[in-house]
Amino acid sequence: MNQNSKTVNLSIIIPAKNEAAVIGDVVSSVRGIYADAEVLVVDDGSTDETATVAERAGATVVSHPVSLGNGAAIKAGARAANGEILIMMDGDGQHKAEDIPALLAKLDEGYDMAIGARDSGSHAGVGRLAANGLYNVFASMISGHRIPDLTSGFRAVRADLFKRFLYLLPNGFSYPTTITMAFLRSGFPVNFVPIQALERTGKSHIRPIRDGLRFLAIIFKIATLYAPLKVFLPISGLFFLSGTGYYAYTYITMGRFTNMSMLTLSAAVIIFLIGLISEQITALTFTKS
Repeated sequence: MNQNSKTVNLSIIIPAKNEAAVIGDVVSSVRGIYADAEVLVVDDGSTDETATVAERAGATVVSHPVSLGNGAAIKAGARAANGEILIMMDGDGQHKAEDIPALLAKLDEGYDMAIGARDSGSHAGVGRLAANGLYNVFASMISGHRIPDLTSGFRAVRADLFKRFLYLLPNGFSYPTTITMAFLRSGFPVNFVPIQALERTGKSHIRPIRDGLRFLAIIFKIATLYAPLKVFLPISGLFFLSGTGYYAYTYITMGRFTNMSMLTLSAAVIIFLIGLISEQITALTFTKS
């Protein structure tokens, strides 16, 4: 892929909500490197001048009348994009346009998606760093691939492949998690490029309690999306061991098989069968074509 094709076939999607103070600089920085690229700012129900500032800076603006969520903004941008390569980056100034060439270089090497993995020096709260670390470890264990930054919103991806999975993507902040695991599950090569995220301008839209509970649910979604049996089989095994252990205890002490043992063993079988069916459904969903 030569420089001209990178520019002409490149669509840069920037979701933004109430980012009037910085969105102009973000768009200008991108324009300074890729003057001919399609720059799409998705204004997700902003109550300030985000859309006006972005348009003045040279972006095409897609507006939501109300806030639908970060993932919904990404999906709207992807549907409107005309480029063969999509770049997703935040509109709050955390991501540097200067890192885009490194992501595109990985696509030149044959990868289908390149993700900007934030290093330890990037600005983030202790709680968020700990949560991200937990997600990364869990996702790496489930997928069998080393994942240094599961939740990064800065990435380059082939448009045709990304658009295949739009129906899977949630409307909230967990879209990066879902698309990363979907690509890995489908056998599309993914690479992580070290970056340093800057301190965001303005107030974060992430609410610790609400989104903390939501991100906790992401862990279970990761597993069920990628490899259901890796979740259901251990749970089934625990029920089976509990059932057989309790049966051994009641047989020795009372000489009988109790209803509790039957209930626990039945639960083990049911959970295993649910996992088996989920595995088959997942395999059909993520068939690489």
